[in-house]
Parts: sequence; structure tokens; C-alpha cells
Amino acid sequence: MSATVLYDEPGPRARVWIAVGTVVGLGLVGLLIAVAVVRLSSHHQLDRAHWTFVTDPTILRFLAFGLLNTLKVAAVAGALSLTIGCLLAVCRLAPAAVLRVAAATYTHFWLSIPVLLLIYFIGLGLPTMGLDLPVFWFLVLGLTLYNSAVFAEIFRTGVVSLHSGQREAAAALGLGFWQTMRLVLLPQAIRRMVPSLVSQYVVLLKDSSLGFVLPYPELFRRGQTTGQYAQSVLQAYVVVAVVYIAVNASLSYLARRLEARQRRPGARVPAEASIALNPLVVGANLSTPAA
Repeated sequence: MSATVLYDEPGPRARVWIAVGTVVGLGLVGLLIAVAVVRLSSHHQLDRAHWTFVTDPTILRFLAFGLLNTLKVAAVAGALSLTIGCLLAVCRLAPAAVLRVAAATYTHFWLSIPVLLLIYFIGLGLPTMGLDLPVFWFLVLGLTLYNSAVFAEIFRTGVVSLHSGQREAAAALGLGFWQTMRLVLLPQAIRRMVPSLVSQYVVLLKDSSLGFVLPYPELFRRGQTTGQYAQSVLQAYVVVAVVYIAVNASLSYLARRLEARQRRPGARVPAEASIALNPLVVGANLSTPAA
């Protein structure tokens, strides 16, 4: 059994309580759904007339382009956040105090600001300072600033969770800090933190709906427009929610598959990391007299 990074494996008694809690939770959710269906039906919100808009090809294309805009924002902001977050994590662990302080200040500052306010201030503040960009980039900037700080903490947690012998082996091979990070620690940390990284990317994807304050024509805003046009606001929000659930569930499934693949006994270790982890290589290096 492989140990997890963020928590200990539950024991037999804890697993029983988890199973009981799961059953009770599912029962409560089912009860709430049943009550909601009854209430909606009593107010005629489930009538067929309120759902005919989902069969209109024009409306479906309209919503599909909203989903495409959402995915574009999530893809660009996610790529930037991952890159910046990885760099910040390395800087927070660097020997240079200046890099550590600068990275820590950046991380704590952006984490202390709510994402909605951050996006709102960027969308309103930057144009007043003469920076006129498409709304797309205002939303990407807001999401990147916040999520890069979150990804930095995830990467840093992954690196810190590795056994200290990894660093000692790399030092024995004569690798410096940056080489150790690039060749030994980061590849293993990323493999460990894949589920957390994908989970945060799901959060980023959902946060893209905050672009309605700019406004940016993402899925949520187009769903809002569709509801007003078809006079079925609640139904339009339900359709948007189902789309978000489908996309996020697909990403979560991908995260579980990746985690299961990494835990396989035959999972590959990066070539550079395997060299540093090989005790024979380390022993040979230690026994070799210095030139």
C-alpha cells in the first residue's frame, strides 16, 4: 500500500465510519433532490414549455461557443499558472534569501485577495491606467495571478514531502540546487501531486464563470442570456450546471486514472531521477577519490 501525500491511510474503524457517512450523505442528498423536484413541479417549473429551448440548434450553438470560451480561458490561464507556480515553488526553496522572500510575498499577497474582487479590479482598474486589452486577457490575468500562487503551494508541498535522501543523493552526485530541482525533485513531486494539480485546475475552470463581471461571453454568462431570452432562467442555469458537472467530472476521472497509473508497480521513474536514487551509483560516487 502506497502512502498518500496529504493524509494517512484510514484504518478499519475509520473506513467503517467513512462508509456510514457516505451512505448518510447520499441519503440526505437524495432527499433534498426529491424535495426540490416536488417543489419545482408544484410551481410548474418542470413543464415541457420551459425546456423547449434545449432543442433549439441556435441556442445550443450559442451555449457551445460559451463553453469553448470557458475552455480557452481555462487552458491559457492554467498553462500560465502552472508555469509561474512551478517557478515560484522553486524560488521559495532556493538558497538565496531574496528569491525566497520575493516568492513568498507574491504567493501570500495574491492568496489573500478573493478571486472575484481580483478579476473585478483588474477589469476596471487597468483600463483607467491606459492598459486597454481584450476582456479575455483581463480574465486570464486575474485567474493566473491567484491560481499561480495556489499551484506554487501545491508544487512546494510535493517537493517538501520527498524524503531528504533525494537531496543527499543529488548532492553526493555533485548536482547543484537548480540541477537537483530540475532533474530529481520536481519530476517526482509533479508525479505525486497530479491529483491535486488536476483538482486545482477544476477549481480554475469553475472560477472562469466569474468573468461575467467584466463581461466575458463564457458559458455562465451565455446561460444567463439564454434564460432571459427563453424566459426559462432556472432551466438555463440547470443546463449550464450539468455542462460544468460533465466537464469537471471528466477532469476528476482523468486525475484518478493518472494517480492509479503512477501507483502501478511498473510505473517509470524519470531517467535523471533514477540515477540520483540508485544507491549503487551514489556509493560508487562516494567511494571515488576526488581528483
